[in-house]
Amino acid sequence: MTVPETPAVPAHFTMSEDEIIAKFPNRLRGYDLFRKMGSPKHVVAPMVDQSELAWRILSRRYEADLCYTPMFHARLFHQDKKYRDEQWQTNEDERPVIVQFCANDPDVLLKAASYVVGQADAVDLNLGCPQHIARRGHYGSYLMEDWDLISQLIRKLHENLDIPVTAKIRVYPEVEKTVEYAKMVEAAGAQIITVHGRLREQKGHKTGLADWAKIKAVKDAVKVPVFANGNILYYEDIQRCIDATGVEGVMSAETNLYNPALFSGKILPSWQLAEEYLEICKTVSTKSSYIRAHLFKLFRYSLPIHTDLRQQLVVAREVEEFSLVVAELKTRLIEEAATTTPPFDADNVQVDEFGYRKYPHWICQPALRFEHDKQHSKSKRLLNECQTSEQVEQTSEQTEQTSKQVENNSNETTEDSDTKRQKVATA
Repeated sequence: MTVPETPAVPAHFTMSEDEIIAKFPNRLRGYDLFRKMGSPKHVVAPMVDQSELAWRILSRRYEADLCYTPMFHARLFHQDKKYRDEQWQTNEDERPVIVQFCANDPDVLLKAASYVVGQADAVDLNLGCPQHIARRGHYGSYLMEDWDLISQLIRKLHENLDIPVTAKIRVYPEVEKTVEYAKMVEAAGAQIITVHGRLREQKGHKTGLADWAKIKAVKDAVKVPVFANGNILYYEDIQRCIDATGVEGVMSAETNLYNPALFSGKILPSWQLAEEYLEICKTVSTKSSYIRAHLFKLFRYSLPIHTDLRQQLVVAREVEEFSLVVAELKTRLIEEAATTTPPFDADNVQVDEFGYRKYPHWICQPALRFEHDKQHSKSKRLLNECQTSEQVEQTSEQTEQTSKQVENNSNETTEDSDTKRQKVATA
């Protein structure tokens, strides 16, 4: 394991913490920021083109305590007013909210962040995006090899911005390196750290299980609030995660998109959430591409049955057109629900062979991924196994043992993915 060496006081730390406090006496830090935002337990993740204002409003109706904006590109946000006006929407009722940026230039990041001062509770630096566009643009998780630049980005805001800076990170294969990474982010000035418990390589069909043990290790090592991200499929997973990791809050990304009522614990029909969302879109300007993407997720399991309406969603452009499609789909789904035998009982939900809940297709539910098992010629679900505190401790020990093995033999490789049969989460 190689942990980048950093000097005791990096050259880009131009002010001491006492000097920063004197410069920003009213700017909130760490747990003061957390408490000022209402001690949020339920957090909606930053999601490109998906956590827009209308969706944030809907999520708050179902007990989301804190919402992040979509990830904004700092350079475009600073240089392009059209981009800024189109991407950044808020209103006087939308607090607390954290605005997230991706960046690789500290000065540009500061200029972009300055636009949201007075409208947001904090600015977050995206250090977790694993997509290829992030690699090409040199931002997100592709900064994980450049700790000095990451520290410069955070420190620039910490020393110069009127509102706090936070950060969202991913983990390394080694728990020790993950902890040192988080401590570096904290030292640079991040007042809240969100830990997505997956490696950069864990994306798409390789999403895999988020490592709560590494999240717990970070929580135990830093002095600022920590949010956990990963392995949340159902409402009960939230408290399991908190119990296992000790974090202050739990962030949901993909599961929130398929079930925006996740944080409320309510089991609701997809058409109800779709109708509510569209009513919000009538009062909040929302791009048709955003609306369409949300509806496809809400009706993920119904549209393959009602394929004619799927095509109508594809061509819809106005809120009224989307509303007509949803109204027709609602009628059909209500009819199906009325004729289903036995009728669906939300208080007595059955589980499948893997232990996951069997909801009818008209109920909002998490997305389940599949991989093909070549050996047995059948599909395997890729879902999460919610870990107990004892399991996290066991996993932590295994992680540390693995770290030592990797350190002693850098040529070791992980088990081939075709032989893995563990269930993993999508969110």
